[in-house]
Amino acid sequence: MYSLFDASVGTEELNHIEMVCTIVHQLTRNLTVQQIKEQGFADYYVDHTTGIYPVAASGTPWSADTMQSTGDPITDLMENMAAEQKARTTYDNILRLVKDDPDVYDAIKFLRAREIVHFQRFGESVRIVQDNLNSKNFYAFNPAFDNKKC
Repeated sequence: MYSLFDASVGTEELNHIEMVCTIVHQLTRNLTVQQIKEQGFADYYVDHTTGIYPVAASGTPWSADTMQSTGDPITDLMENMAAEQKARTTYDNILRLVKDDPDVYDAIKFLRAREIVHFQRFGESVRIVQDNLNSKNFYAFNPAFDNKKC
């Protein structure tokens, strides 16, 4: 079932990517080719110039392959909670690196705070699902299960 909650969370997550990409673009748009080489960005520059391409620090491009969906609401919400915590950790690491740049620091600190809020909201959602879940309505989520055998 599709809900406005799903749309608003997805939209906000895409906005996080947009904000990080904008920061990276602002920091790299005026680099010289020599600076790009000295900073180890030559390989990236060959493929993307200073354009933004969502990629992990390891060089792994973002992909939907990193997302999990089981169809079980508790499992999927816990997966979302884990993703929010991993994002918070990434922002913590970025904050350690950019503490001398208040413009970048403030934007990343804002994004970190949103990850904490998202984690809390997903946690509340888990509790709501658990509080309202019994064997009868749980298996309504997944018709592959037979209520009578469980």
